[in-house]
Amino acid sequence: MRSLAIKRVYERPAASDGSRILVDRLWPRGLSKAKAALDGWNRDVAPSPALRKWFDHRPERFAEFAKRYRAELKDNAAIADLRAITGKVTLLYGARDPKINHAVVLAAVLKPKR
Repeated sequence: MRSLAIKRVYERPAASDGSRILVDRLWPRGLSKAKAALDGWNRDVAPSPALRKWFDHRPERFAEFAKRYRAELKDNAAIADLRAITGKVTLLYGARDPKINHAVVLAAVLKPKR
């Protein structure tokens, strides 16, 4: 992938999104597949159900959540599917907070080291 962005899945799709990949384990509530305009759904890169439930989107747990999620991603073969996409990729997530969610951590893991 040449460039990477993250965006809430409920935001309107844009041509500049490139490949739109949902990275949540669960389908977003109240959103039709047509409105989501996905190019793919990689639920296997989402945090484990146990980690997601423990985190519960509590800001005070985000640092520990990020650490645990990075550990899960280290042994996750599904991340290779994201790395194989060429061009621009937009990771889509359903969480309300744009700074405290798993897509932020996933994007940091996927960005090439310079």
